[in-house]
This record gives sequence, C-alpha cells and structure tokens, in this order.
Amino acid sequence: MTLIDYINSIKDKKIAVLGIGVSNTPLIELLLSHGCDVTACDRRSPEEMGEEGKRLLALGARLKLGEDYLEELDQDIIFRTPGLMPFDRHLEAARERGSLITSEMEVFFALCPCRSIAVTGSDGKTTTTSIIAELLKAGGYRVHLGGNIGHPLLCEIPDTRENDVAVLELSSFQLHSMKCSPDVAVITNISPNHLDKHKDYQDYIDAKRAIYENQKPGGRLVLNLDDGHAEYYRQSAPGRVSWFSDKNAVKPGVMCRDGIIYRVSEAGESRIMDAADIRLPGEHNLLNYLAAFEAVSGMVGDEICRLVAMRFAGVEHRLENVRVLRGVTYINDSIGTSPTRTAAGLHALKVKPIVIAGGYDKHIPFSSLGDELCQYAKRVYLTGATAKKIDAAIKASRFYGESGLEVRIIDDFELAVRTAAAGAETGDIVLLSPACAAFDRFKNFAERGRFFKKIVMELE
Repeated sequence: MTLIDYINSIKDKKIAVLGIGVSNTPLIELLLSHGCDVTACDRRSPEEMGEEGKRLLALGARLKLGEDYLEELDQDIIFRTPGLMPFDRHLEAARERGSLITSEMEVFFALCPCRSIAVTGSDGKTTTTSIIAELLKAGGYRVHLGGNIGHPLLCEIPDTRENDVAVLELSSFQLHSMKCSPDVAVITNISPNHLDKHKDYQDYIDAKRAIYENQKPGGRLVLNLDDGHAEYYRQSAPGRVSWFSDKNAVKPGVMCRDGIIYRVSEAGESRIMDAADIRLPGEHNLLNYLAAFEAVSGMVGDEICRLVAMRFAGVEHRLENVRVLRGVTYINDSIGTSPTRTAAGLHALKVKPIVIAGGYDKHIPFSSLGDELCQYAKRVYLTGATAKKIDAAIKASRFYGESGLEVRIIDDFELAVRTAAAGAETGDIVLLSPACAAFDRFKNFAERGRFFKKIVMELE
C-alpha cells in the first residue's frame, strides 16, 4: 500500500492527532492537505499555541486545546504522541468505544518500501543511529534518518525508493504499542529510565521487545553481549541474533580484543581497525561503533567502517565542544538525560570537569550518579527539579567524605552556567551533562543544549 492509498482509506474517518509537536505537526499537515477530518489536540492553551494554532485552523484543522484535551476522545482513528503511553486511561476509554489507537511511527513501518535499521536502548541510541546512517551513506546508500532522533519519516515515503535504507532511533514510548519491526534491530543496553512514564521497570524492559518481536523471516537482532538483559531478549527473538562486545568473544558479531576491533563470522575473524583510531572519545563510543559495525554487516565493507570511524565528529548535544575561552573548554552533553549517560561522559574526559546537572524528574535513582560525581567531577552545580535529589545522592555516597567535592544548588539555569564559568580556571572543562530530561524548563534536550551554547558564546 502506498501512502496515498492509506490516506484515501481513512478519508471518511474522524481522526484525532494527540500532541502538536515535532513528530505530529507534519502528520497533521499531511492529512489536512488530502482533505481528512482532523482534530489536533494539545495540552497548551490557545494563547500558548499562538500563531501555530491559527495556522492549523487556516489549514482546516479542528483544535482541542487545554488541560482537558484528552477528555471524551471518540474519533475513529487516534494518533498518539510518543510521550503519551498507550495504557493512558483516556486512550483505554477511547479504545473501548471503538477507536483505533496508532502512531505516526507505526504507520511508517507499515508503509515503508525500503529496508530499515532501528536502534533502541537506554544509552547510546542517538550516536549509534547517527553512526549507522554515516556508514550507509559512505557505502553509497540513500538514507532516511528519523524517528526519535529527528524529523518524522512518514511524509518522506513518496520519495523513498526500494533500494534506500531507513535508519531510525526508537524510544520505549514509540515502541510500546508497535506491531511492526525493522529488518535489523539494535538494542544498545538497558538500565532504569523513564520510570515516570512506564508502569514499572519491567514494563520499560518489555517495551523494547517490540523492536524485534514482529520481524519477518531474515530479520536480525543485534544485542550487547555484556548487557544483563541480552539473554532475555535473545530467547524471544524470532530471527537471527548477532552480538557486539568489548569484553567477551562473540560469534557472530563485532568485538574489541586487546585494542583491536574484529568482525567475527563462521569463516573466522577479520580485523577492522584499532580502537584507538576512533575519533569519538570514550568507551561508550567504542560500544556505539561496535553496535553500528554489526548493524551494517553485509551492507558496508570494513574499510568504509574504518574510514568513517576515523573522521566522524559526533552529533550535536553529545559531548559537543562548544568553545575554548581563556583556557576553559565548554562541552554540551545535553543529550545526557540519564545517570548512566552522564557517567559515560565523565569517563570519556581526561580531566575532572566542572559539572552542571539536574532537570526533570523521571523517578530514576541517583545513587550511582552520586558515586560517579564524587569520583570524577571537580565541582558540581545542580539546577532544576532534581537538584535536591542529586545533592542528597552525592552526600550519601561513600566517596563523598574523601572527595572534598564542592556542590552548589542554583535554581536558575543560566545563573548556574555563568557561576560555573566564573569559577573555572585555565585547563578546566565546564560540562553540561544533566543526567535528567529537560521537560521541567525546556521543550527537550536540544532546546536546553542550544540555550547552554548561547550562554557560553555570550561569555566574555
């Protein structure tokens, strides 16, 4: 079925799109352009929507705005926003009334005419997805990059050819109700995350299974051999399973042994490159490359893999060097939205940084973060909704007393950045790595990262 066929099949239906954001706005516009009956629903008020709301009204949308935007949903088809879980009581009630609950990503997978590779996990999703896209582009493929990492891909389907490759980052929110799976699925690792949204940790773990459970014959699941949940996923994989590891031997898959990266198949081992030649620093980026190399196995040659790894400088907001001012280096790691991501960033740096952390509370424990900051941070400035929780975790750490770590809570984000900068000396690193989501003050981590960079660029 083509995209136009799909839209024509639902033109006589009442449609609701929940959330007028990055992933759903193009969907709303697409449906309206083909004459569909669309109600766009959002928590924001008409005043908060502003010109965006007026523009959608002019295009023919109905608007349902405000705190009760989810009440009494009775449309035939409801597209949920990724952040609204499918077990939400409003969606459950709509489903009982006969509504079909779906999402932009589910429809994309159902209609996608080309091969697809998708990445999920608790850490490393964005970088691994970006590396896979770079490898494929260097290998001569036409790549469509999207999902949680960027713009929605449904609107690109008319321009997608059979020989292209769709590369997607998928969150547990997107996966939770999906019935379609990519040709190659990658799970980077699993650690507690988004516990404010999921029923419990097991619900979060199980949501990731949707990335592979409906794979067609010939599908492949790439797992981290060193992750404690890998065997759980392997047992329910319907297709082939391959592996990556920097600690243990794998077969088949990609591994690092004694500083050298190898591809392993039934035919034996072949050397890809020295791990030290990877441009991106840190063990976590080594793992990202191992996963990406295995994901493109059979599609991209090892020499191209090596060349890309030597030149790729990384993605915005992930250990991004912003500037050096008077000998102080400023690094934007706003994508570090969990304690494990922040820990990986700390381990990747050669000197103890001055850390700015804190943000939206996802109900993740911070005890491990307290230990990491005590051991690997020079000074810590805490801001946002989780500041007191992280402060308590630091003070409770067994490393706190001997660390002499100075910790300050500064509620205002900009003041926290400027205070950290004012106290920095030549040779220091000022690192924004919040270990939390951004929703307490920003639309997302990207907006937070851009604001941090704006402040840093204004320093004199």
